[in-house]
Amino acid sequence: MQTNLYDASVPVFSHYLQQLAHMLAKAAMHAQNDGYAAEKLLNAHLAPDMFNLAQQVGITAGFSLRACYPLAGLAIPNLQDTGSSFAGLQACLSQTQGLLHCLTREQIALAPELPITTQAGQAERQFNRHDYLLHYTLPNFFFHLSMVYAILRHQGVPLSKQDFDGHHAYAPGFSFVA
Repeated sequence: MQTNLYDASVPVFSHYLQQLAHMLAKAAMHAQNDGYAAEKLLNAHLAPDMFNLAQQVGITAGFSLRACYPLAGLAIPNLQDTGSSFAGLQACLSQTQGLLHCLTREQIALAPELPITTQAGQAERQFNRHDYLLHYTLPNFFFHLSMVYAILRHQGVPLSKQDFDGHHAYAPGFSFVA
């Protein structure tokens, strides 16, 4: 059975972009409540050679468009620069959601089965549509989304798996550490 590329892309990216917006809202509130500059959080990274939080958010949003538009046989739209503040990142996510919701099931289903060529770091790669989504863009999207979560947790933002996926539920004060 072939994977329905629309169902495996647009609604998945849309859901997790909503979760990302939720995590950013919690991060902004955390920074405000703890009395430190939002820039400290936005510029935080896990290691010196990794992208910072704001960059990880932008890359996460970008990967959803890099996935879906080529699947529909369309050029990847450019996002307007909304800045790297919490408000700017929320605007970027909103803009991305709007562009995702412009795509229809039919556009993706009826797009020609042509190879998709993309830049992966410094390498050029070519995939069929199925592998492009399942083996390249979804893993990259979730990698960068996970980096956002990890940076925020490392900076003390009180997030849980529930915040990441929107499906889990834990009682207040629950801890995995005994």
